[in-house]
Amino acid sequence: MANARRPIIAGNWKMFKTTDEATAFVETLWQKVQPHTSAQLPEIVICPPFTALASVKARITELKAPFMVSAQTMESRENGAYTGEISPLMLADLGIHWVVIGHSERRQYFNETDETVAQKTVAALKYGMTPIVCVGEQLLERENNLTDAVIEQQVRAILTQISAADLPRIVIAYEPVWAIGTGKVCEAPEANRVCALIRHFVSEYGDAKQTRILYGGSVKPDNTQALMSQSDIDGGLVGGASLEAESFFGIIEQACLVKA
Repeated sequence: MANARRPIIAGNWKMFKTTDEATAFVETLWQKVQPHTSAQLPEIVICPPFTALASVKARITELKAPFMVSAQTMESRENGAYTGEISPLMLADLGIHWVVIGHSERRQYFNETDETVAQKTVAALKYGMTPIVCVGEQLLERENNLTDAVIEQQVRAILTQISAADLPRIVIAYEPVWAIGTGKVCEAPEANRVCALIRHFVSEYGDAKQTRILYGGSVKPDNTQALMSQSDIDGGLVGGASLEAESFFGIIEQACLVKA
C-alpha cells in the first residue's frame, strides 16, 4: 500500500441488518474506534441496506464518528417509472456520498453489465458521490487464464466514460468472484498483481497515483496485513467479516498497523 493514498476499509452488509441492528453496530464500532486518532485510521465506509441508510447516517452524525455511509447500488437515471429503484438524486438528498457499483452479486443476480456499471459510475460522479466500482473474474474464467482479459474489459468500460480529472474520485475494487463468501482467498501477491494491472490500465487514461484500488474477497482480520502490505492494494471491500463489529474492527486495527 502506498502511503500517499489513504487506505479504505469498506463493510458491505448486503441484505443483512434491521434499522436497530444497524445503529447498534455503529455505536459498538465507534466505542472500539475511539482510542485511535483520525490520522491513524483508514477511511471507514459502512454500506447498509437502503432501509437503514438514513438511520445509520443520522447516528453517525450524532456520534461525530469518522465513518462514511455508502449505498450498495443505485439506478443511473434520476427518476422515472422504475419500480423499486433508488436514484442518485434520492441518495444525494439523504446526504449519501458513496455508492458501491457493479458488485459481482449485482452482475450475477440482477443482470448488471459493463455498460450499466459505467452508466452508474458516471451518474455517481455527477451527483458528487464516490463510486466503489467492482470488477472481477469468475472461477471458470480464472481456470482458463482469462483473468487479465476480463479485468481489462471491465475496467476499460468504465474508464472510457469518465474524464481524467475524475480518476482520483473513483475507487476500484478487485473482487475475484470465486473468493467471495467461499472462504477462498486470492493470495496477496496475486491479488496485488491484478490490482497493479488495474492501476496500469488507469494510467493509460490519466494519473493513476491517486486512484485507490481495494481487494474484496473473504477479507478477514488474519489476512488484512498481508493484503494491505502490498504495493497496489489500498484497502478492503469486506463482506461477511463486516457484519460483526468485533471482526470489522479487527480488520480496521490491522489496517492501522500496516499504515503505521
